[in-house]
Amino acid sequence: MPRRKPQRKNTRRSAPPDNSEGSLFGSALMRQESGPAGDADESYIVRTIPGARATKSYRCPGCDHDIRPGVAHLVTWPAEYGGAEDRRHWHTGCWSGRSTRGLTRRWS
Repeated sequence: MPRRKPQRKNTRRSAPPDNSEGSLFGSALMRQESGPAGDADESYIVRTIPGARATKSYRCPGCDHDIRPGVAHLVTWPAEYGGAEDRRHWHTGCWSGRSTRGLTRRWS
C-alpha cells in the first residue's frame, strides 16, 4: 500500500483578528479603561507587559511594592494628555482592584 505524503501546514499568517476593544501597538495590545479611584471619570490607555519583556524594576502605585524584572504587569497612562512621563506600571491585580481603593502614593 503506497504511503501518502504528509501535508504541509499553511505557514502563511492570516489577517489579524478584528479587535474592537483595543488597537495593536507593535506586538502589544492596548485598550482604554476607566482610571483608578479618584480618577474614575478619566480614561486611561492600558498596555499589557509580558514577563519576558519586563526587564526593569518599577514601583506599583496601587500597593507601593516593587514590580520585579520578569513579572508580567500593566503600563497605564491618561488617554487625553498622557505622555512618557505619565506612564505608570501596575501589578495586574492592583489595577483590577483600582476602583475599590485609592492610590497609595502620588507621583510628581
